[in-house]
Amino acid sequence: MQNKKVLFISQAAAIAALYVVLTLFIASFNLANGAIQIRISEALTILPVFTAAAVPGVAIGCFLSNILTGCALPDIIFGTLATLIGALGTRYLKNTKFMFTLPPVLSNALIIPFILKYAYGLEDMLPFLMLTVGIGEIISIMGLGMVLYHSLKPISGKLFN
Repeated sequence: MQNKKVLFISQAAAIAALYVVLTLFIASFNLANGAIQIRISEALTILPVFTAAAVPGVAIGCFLSNILTGCALPDIIFGTLATLIGALGTRYLKNTKFMFTLPPVLSNALIIPFILKYAYGLEDMLPFLMLTVGIGEIISIMGLGMVLYHSLKPISGKLFN
């Protein structure tokens, strides 16, 4: 029983660390935050399909990334919440075909534009922000995330037991 707890914490910590590294990398190209963002670390939100440890892992990674990239407090709180909701939805839909990619895309496309508008004062209209954030999420999750999913699926039993 103790080994399962250690494994869970280790997996969550490794996923959180990877999320932070990927976010800081993409932030160097000014693509981690803003109206047009392709946060490649969001590809990790497909990992709850394989392990429950990915849910806190991506949420903690998002929280730390938002702090480290200098986000406003509403973004730190509600941006993390958007990623957590997406990861929980992915975990819930883990046995569906491709549908597990939808929760993180939808939660971020619906929540992040309000943060951009009201926390950062972006003048863009909410539908435009929903579109741009949604496209970035589609690239990250339905594109990169599915590549990650298909790469990990054959070895997932060995990695995430």
